[in-house]
Amino acid sequence: MTDAELARHLAFAAGQMLMDLRSGPLEGKALGAEGDRLSNAFLVAELRRLRPDDAILSEEEAPDLTRLQHARVWLVDPLDGTREYGERRDDWAVHVALSIDGRIADGAVAQPALNQCVCTAHPPALPAESSPLRIVVSRSRQAACADDLAAAIGAQLVPMGSAGAKTLAVLRGEADVYLHQGDMHEWDSGAPAAVAQAAGLWVSRVDGRPLVFNQPRPLTPDILICHKDRAPALLAAIAPLL
Repeated sequence: MTDAELARHLAFAAGQMLMDLRSGPLEGKALGAEGDRLSNAFLVAELRRLRPDDAILSEEEAPDLTRLQHARVWLVDPLDGTREYGERRDDWAVHVALSIDGRIADGAVAQPALNQCVCTAHPPALPAESSPLRIVVSRSRQAACADDLAAAIGAQLVPMGSAGAKTLAVLRGEADVYLHQGDMHEWDSGAPAAVAQAAGLWVSRVDGRPLVFNQPRPLTPDILICHKDRAPALLAAIAPLL
């Protein structure tokens, strides 16, 4: 099984477990906490079994800086959008990605409530952009420059949970741009960056710099995902707002 196939298999299987759990009696924060625990236990155990020589960086595992000695590091968010999952919304996801030497290599994002799982081995064809542009942003931590950017370029803002769900919304043509400012972690950004990159989208920091993974402090300060031919204009519009 290739790394991309493994990422897809694990993300899909964890997503199905989460859907089964959500059909039970748990609600709200208790449901989210159990979902995090259950999905993480499955994903970490399977990665340790199937890729024993690789390191793992998971939101739900204790920090382990020995990963810095590894070229291959799996970035795992067992339940991205725990709040949305507990609220029984659709905009939550499972992230599984592999970074090699600090760069994203393969990965998968599953959005189980929509029965969708996208991996780097089989990226979808990109839909056309809409007019006006739709910029998908966090429903709880909107990018600081989002309102000013939307006003400057005549775009609409679309609030949504989960970095993975936002990225899949762009891949489905329900949004055109994903913009985030304010620290997220590498497990938040890794799999979305992987599938977006594989599909041919632009992926960078909001100032155009590349994303770097497996850092001592595993933070992604900001992210921009959009169509490649749109990136120069967006970066130019964002620059004076930073």
